[in-house]
Amino acid sequence: MNRYPWWKYAILAVALLIGLLYTTPNFFGEAPAVQVSAGKSTVKVDAATLERVQAALKAASLTPDLVQIEGSSVRARFRDTDTQIKAKDAIARALNPDSSDERYVVALNLVSRTPEWMAKMRALPMYLGLDLRGGVHFLMQVDMRAALRQQVDSYASDARNALREKRIRFAGITRESDGLTVALPDPSVGETARNLLADRMTAVQWTLQTTPEGARLVGKLQPQAVAEIQKQALTQNIETLHKRVNELGVAEPVIQQQGLDRVVVQLPGVQDVARAKTIIGRTATLQFRLVETDIAAAAETVPERLGAGETMPRMVGLKRDVIATGEQLVQASATIDRDQRPAVSVRLNDVAGRAMRQTTRENLGKPMAIILYEKGKGEAISVATIQGEFGNDFQITGNFTPQETADMALLTRAGALAAPMEVIEERTIGPSLGAENIAKGFDSVLYGFIAIAVFMCAYYLLFGVFSSIALAFNLLCLVAVLSMMQATLTLPGIAAIALTLGMAIDANVLINERVREELRAGLSPQQAIHKGYEAAWGTILDSNITTLIAGLALLAFGSGPVRGFAVVHCLGILTSMFSAVMFSRGLVNLWYGRQKKLKSVSIGQVWKPGEARPELDDARLDDAKP
Repeated sequence: MNRYPWWKYAILAVALLIGLLYTTPNFFGEAPAVQVSAGKSTVKVDAATLERVQAALKAASLTPDLVQIEGSSVRARFRDTDTQIKAKDAIARALNPDSSDERYVVALNLVSRTPEWMAKMRALPMYLGLDLRGGVHFLMQVDMRAALRQQVDSYASDARNALREKRIRFAGITRESDGLTVALPDPSVGETARNLLADRMTAVQWTLQTTPEGARLVGKLQPQAVAEIQKQALTQNIETLHKRVNELGVAEPVIQQQGLDRVVVQLPGVQDVARAKTIIGRTATLQFRLVETDIAAAAETVPERLGAGETMPRMVGLKRDVIATGEQLVQASATIDRDQRPAVSVRLNDVAGRAMRQTTRENLGKPMAIILYEKGKGEAISVATIQGEFGNDFQITGNFTPQETADMALLTRAGALAAPMEVIEERTIGPSLGAENIAKGFDSVLYGFIAIAVFMCAYYLLFGVFSSIALAFNLLCLVAVLSMMQATLTLPGIAAIALTLGMAIDANVLINERVREELRAGLSPQQAIHKGYEAAWGTILDSNITTLIAGLALLAFGSGPVRGFAVVHCLGILTSMFSAVMFSRGLVNLWYGRQKKLKSVSIGQVWKPGEARPELDDARLDDAKP
């Protein structure tokens, strides 16, 4: 009756081993490290970079605990912060000999001390939030005036191309803060020009005015267009920040909108705050321009992207006119061309597509370059010969690998900030404060567990011991699941764990009280155990489902700390149902199940049939009163 088949015990044993494996890495702590990542979108971090880092450390007589490639960066782990700082200086000198042109980001960081064999099994610690790990908090404000100004500049270029395409003479285009003014020497073409520009740029309201010199078109951005430009600028900046923060190797950063023009950036575990500010505030722009083969006559020269095995960059001359910019890109994705070579498929908006079609038609057989500008310096990420006329849709080909085309597509989709941002608030939380918060949170969970275990053991005796062991198993499973999910643990999450302990023991209280009721009803101990667990299951399921619904509501509609609390809360409910019912019954079955002539169980004081019940005596006295 109260015996588990072997496969159920096997499931419990596997769950216990998995719980131990994925919970253990959380106790190893973190070590100081130096992280090397690409400082430019055209620089790759690979095995050669790893060898250069190892050589730099060896030349400086510094011995790291571990040097390896993790994702898109190289991380070198050290025993103490003094060695970490010396290593950073040595690596920076080796990888960035020219301090004015830093090709690699060399930053201080913290990495887990998890053994390598555990890391290979993806047994990694939970991410810790800013309040537990320490780090930096930035509140950044987007310069919306600059966003509007950039859009107005784009409209000015579009208007110039449209008027030239229809051969409409104009004396000049003046840029205003919220629009454009086009001077027309011939008033007779004013209406034609207004209709043309109104058709090409629907977001601008055009008004024709007569002047002594002729006529002028005054274009003002419509209010809904202004709101849309600001919204897109904020959205693109957030997307770009996510990609840039990856260069710092920050685990689970928080990047979210606050208000209409602000962004909150929280970087847990960051030690190099100055480097973090440099990375997240970096501006970059993308341009399509024709190549000037005569370097002496070029309006500008930039180095070309290094190919495989190349060490010295070639210089590329550029013509003055810009065909299209990164802001005019609609889509970019990695693909394969007709010769089965990796390529990048690009789609421009209509205005840029018309400019591209005209330029390629007039310059067949000539080279065109794609230039990325970062920190005021340009670099040609692709130089290709125009082989035919194309407009909105075309492919960028070259000597690329599939990974390089994927990276280039990512770069062209979101390689630049839509508008500059300024840090208006900065707060730093030191690792010592984070460690103090961890200690307090750990103590709250520990003391709460001890208090519950003492009460259960005193009130339910051996069944209380089983309940306490099941509660410990529940805590183990919860931490293991959070670690496997690589969830971010914050102070609200620790509060949710402490609350989960109190809620999880409730299921065992229901089971124990139900077993007591069955014993009072006169059932044998084996029958009381069986019926107690079976009857309590329905009540446990109902109560946990209703609590889970509340947790899911918090998860769906909450944000920030509330959402972190809800994640731990919901997972804790699921693990408690498994531990309180299946695991605790496994312990009871293992202890009592094989005793055929079981006469009693250790579950605390139980009233038995035939004994006087104080509450019944009180009831009889009440009935006897007149």
